[in-house]
Amino acid sequence: MRESSNPVMRGVIRDNQPAPYAGFGQAIPGAQQAAWSAGQQQANPYQQPGQQDFVQAPTSSRQITIDDVVMKTGMTLAVLIAVAVAVYAAIATRGADLVGTAQTNAQVALAMPLLLVGSIGGLVLVLIASFGRKQDNPAIVLAYAAFQGLFVGSISFVFANLAVAEGTSAGAMIGQAVLGTIGVFVGMLIVYKVGAIRVTPRFTRMLMAGMVGVLVLVLGNLVLGLFGVDMGIRSGGPIAIIFSLVCIALAAFSFLLDFDAADKLVKAGAPEKAAWGVALGLTVTLVWLYVEILRLLSYLNSD
Repeated sequence: MRESSNPVMRGVIRDNQPAPYAGFGQAIPGAQQAAWSAGQQQANPYQQPGQQDFVQAPTSSRQITIDDVVMKTGMTLAVLIAVAVAVYAAIATRGADLVGTAQTNAQVALAMPLLLVGSIGGLVLVLIASFGRKQDNPAIVLAYAAFQGLFVGSISFVFANLAVAEGTSAGAMIGQAVLGTIGVFVGMLIVYKVGAIRVTPRFTRMLMAGMVGVLVLVLGNLVLGLFGVDMGIRSGGPIAIIFSLVCIALAAFSFLLDFDAADKLVKAGAPEKAAWGVALGLTVTLVWLYVEILRLLSYLNSD
């Protein structure tokens, strides 16, 4: 199975590759002979030349299905959206008895702490899930969704109300970002299903190289910013617009690897709990895509 560009999805694949679930050419001692004697040996659909046949070991839980992935992803996104809407409303009504700059300052004073808590909390949980091999833990996945709700709700308010020209409709801008995110997700799902773009090792390497390059640029811009140097990738100018378009493209293509990984887990017979890991991985990419689209719209609607 190919690796996903999403670190969470890579962890899900890694943790669900052993023979008891997927049987990726790994034989179970004694199982092959027993299967022959019982007349139940089957061909391994994932067998490579020179690899041994396998017999899938019994599992204590049922196998993952596409319905499981859809349901768990829907639950995760429902938590995220509910928290995001509540946070946005709380910030928008902050300082309702104030006017002008005073109200804006009150809104910023609430938005920034929520944004930091949401982003840091979400990052910590993703790291715990990825390196602690807890991607299939529903508590961690739903907690991540709640933290990202804080982040998405607050950053949506900042981009749509404070980082744009006066008179810009915040609701319209957020609606465009949401529709754009849904459109890209559905479009890449169709591209994957019809096989218009094949998920090959070369494609994976190219995508990973692009994401590493983006990460280096972001970190470099952050470090240089501490010394008063601006690379221009987040300043709202032409370079920033191009950079956001590159990030949107990378997020979009990342869906192909995530779809491929989820599809392989289903075909390999991974346990049902692996759907939580798939939901977490898809949510990470969806949030990244939404924020980049919203950021790009804020550039286009700024003074």
